[in-house]
Amino acid sequence: MIPRYSRPEMAKIWEPENKYRKWLDVEIAACEAWAELGEIPKKSLDVIRKKANFNIRRIDKIEQTVKHDVIAFLTSVAEYVGPDSRFIHKGLTSSDILDTALALQMREAADIIIKDIINLLSVLKKSALKYKNTLQMGRSHGIHAEPVTFGLTFALWYEEMKRNLVRLKAAKETISYGKLSGPVGTFSNISPSIETFVCKKLKLKPAPVSTQIIQRDRHAEFMNALALIAASIEKIAVEIRHLQRTEVLEAEEPFAKGQKGSSAMPHKRNPIGSENLSGLARIVRSNAIAAMENIPLWHERDISHSSVERIIIPDSTILVDYMLARVTGILKDLRVYPDRMLENIKSSYGLFCSQRVLLKLTEKGMSRENAYSLVQKNAMESWQNKKDFKDILQKDSMIKNYISAEELENIFNLTYYTKNVSYIFQRVFK
Repeated sequence: MIPRYSRPEMAKIWEPENKYRKWLDVEIAACEAWAELGEIPKKSLDVIRKKANFNIRRIDKIEQTVKHDVIAFLTSVAEYVGPDSRFIHKGLTSSDILDTALALQMREAADIIIKDIINLLSVLKKSALKYKNTLQMGRSHGIHAEPVTFGLTFALWYEEMKRNLVRLKAAKETISYGKLSGPVGTFSNISPSIETFVCKKLKLKPAPVSTQIIQRDRHAEFMNALALIAASIEKIAVEIRHLQRTEVLEAEEPFAKGQKGSSAMPHKRNPIGSENLSGLARIVRSNAIAAMENIPLWHERDISHSSVERIIIPDSTILVDYMLARVTGILKDLRVYPDRMLENIKSSYGLFCSQRVLLKLTEKGMSRENAYSLVQKNAMESWQNKKDFKDILQKDSMIKNYISAEELENIFNLTYYTKNVSYIFQRVFK
């Protein structure tokens, strides 16, 4: 992933130094397991532990000749260890190292993203409580529907992110498996006890059954969890983009001192952070599709998944880490305009009360079909002539036969729409 969208802690996980260090951890643990069985002399194990190391430039140079990264790595390690290196990689195949080490890297990445989500949840909860009773027009199909509160929007995002946290934790468990079962998963030249020993030491679980590799449905689950997180972030971003539109202007991204919005138009204050998040979400979602394409490999394994995973797993974890940090920053300093929200509520002439009028008419004995037609006729007159809906209803003789002036006044009371907000908050923030 390009540095522009990388944060140091996450990027470090996918650097060659950490990758090869994880490979070496697996190899040394396997040697220790063999030594427990008496298959490697203690003196040789001590040498391996003390001297085992690698040189990244040397690995790259060797790989140019051998065209195999694990062999290049083992050759570099052997140059440090000397004759006792003959015990390294005993009974193993490359994927025993690659897949087990990858599980360690993905687990590290998951831990960072889990912390990111927890930070975002804190900001979402704080904002939900702050704007709990801040009235805002609810919209369906982009059209005014009925009033909500801005706090409910944050509560909705909070609840969704909680689900993402649960999914990611589950995916972390799914991916936390290792395998040291040899070329086709049958332990042909290695004892199952080696796998058990290594996985226990690395705090992984042995894959109950494997081929040459750990099955890729595990990785796909992890990548889909990341895609869902990215989609939820984009959901937040899209809402901010709509609310920042000039015609709406109910909320706005923070705009830093000295920031400029356009090379041509000095007045512009664009929601570039949210737009950035919408774009990055597309990449993470598409990577999840690629991860699912990696599941149906040939027989006990082909290598078609390898080139894909070298890109999509680092890129998606790096991007989701970046996206979570960025959306948290945007929401933390989001500019909110409650007065504008009230102005927008009033701009639709009170038409949002149409359902309450409909229900009152049916309560008073009018059929639903007739009530709907009557309310719709008055609503269309209000909209087309830009007149107050309540005033039009007060002049309708049929309406007056069913609804008193006092009842009509109560129908248009805005506080009616917030009466269950506290109940919803109790369910979300219990």
